[in-house]
Amino acid sequence: MTRHGELGTALHRWRDRIAPAEAGLPAGEPGRAAGLRHEELAQLTGLSVDYLVRLEEGRATSPSVQVLTSLARALRLSDDERRHLFLLAGQSPPALGRVSDHIPPSVRRLLGRLPGTPLGVHDAAWNLITWNPLWAALLGDPAAVPGRGRNAAWLHFTGQPSRVSQSVEQEARFEAALVADLRSATVHYPTDVRLRFLIGELRRVSNRFAVLWNSRITDSHDTGIRTIHHPDVGPVIVDCDTLTVPGCDLRIAAYSAAPGTDAADKFRLLDVIGTEMTGMAGMTGMAGMAGMTSQDPGPGPGTSPGPDPDPGPDSSPAAAPEPADR
Repeated sequence: MTRHGELGTALHRWRDRIAPAEAGLPAGEPGRAAGLRHEELAQLTGLSVDYLVRLEEGRATSPSVQVLTSLARALRLSDDERRHLFLLAGQSPPALGRVSDHIPPSVRRLLGRLPGTPLGVHDAAWNLITWNPLWAALLGDPAAVPGRGRNAAWLHFTGQPSRVSQSVEQEARFEAALVADLRSATVHYPTDVRLRFLIGELRRVSNRFAVLWNSRITDSHDTGIRTIHHPDVGPVIVDCDTLTVPGCDLRIAAYSAAPGTDAADKFRLLDVIGTEMTGMAGMTGMAGMAGMTSQDPGPGPGTSPGPDPDPGPDSSPAAAPEPADR
C-alpha cells in the first residue's frame, strides 16, 4: 500500500471512531452508521466534502500543515496519532512545548567527522548550542558568552560587534531568512514563553526586525560569501551554508573554503593557533562527540540584558513584553 493509501486508511479509521455527539454535533437519526460522515467532518474542519473524499481515496496527495492541523483537531487525535498523521502526509510534525536543544547522536557523529570545517549548531530560535574548536578559533570562543550573547538573531538585529561581514544584498537575504525561521518556530513551539519574549524584545529594540516581522516575509537560507575579520590571521573569505536536519529544528552553520585558497591555508593555521588560544577554555564540557564543544547557554534567549529577569517556564506569557503575534 502506498503512503497516500495509508493516509486515507488512517483518516477513515479515525473518522469512524468519532461519534457526532463527541464532536459537538447533533447525534443524528437512530440506527445510523458509527462515526462522522464526510459532511460532518467538512463542517468541523472547513474543508470541502470533495477534498476529504479525495484525501481518503489517495487522490489528494499533498495536504498542507493547516489542513492536517484542522483534521487532527476535529478527529481528536492524540499527540502520537497527530505525529503519525503528519508523517503519513509527508510533513514534519509540529513540535509542542519549548524549543529543544537536543542533538541526535547521528548528527553528533556527522559533526565530529568534519574537524576541518568551522561548525556551529543552533536550535530553532537560533541559539548557538554547540560548536567545534575551529568555529571558536575563527569567530571567537562562545564559551564565556551568556544567554542572548549566543543568539544569532539578537546579535545581528541589535548591532553587536561581529567579525563577520557580508554584502548588502546577502545581508538582506540573511535577515529575511532569519525572521522567517523565527516565525516558523512560533508555529512549531506555540507555548515557548522564552521564544515569544525574545521576539517581543527584538520588535521593541530593532526597527529593522519589527518591519520584517510585520511584513510576514518568507525566505530561505542560501549559500553566501562571508568575510571573517580575524585579529591574528586577517580577513578570511569563506562560503557560508545553513544546513537543516530532517525531523528536528536544528540549523547548522558551516563555513568552508575551497582547497588551495588563502582561506583554506588560514583554516589550517587556525587549527593550530586556535588550540593554543582557546583550547584550554573552550574544551571544558565536551558534548560526547569528537571535537565538538557544548556549553550551558545560561538563562537562555529570554534573559534580559538589563535588570529585568527572564520569565521562567512557569511564568505567564502575558508577562512578556510585546509577545509575538501569530
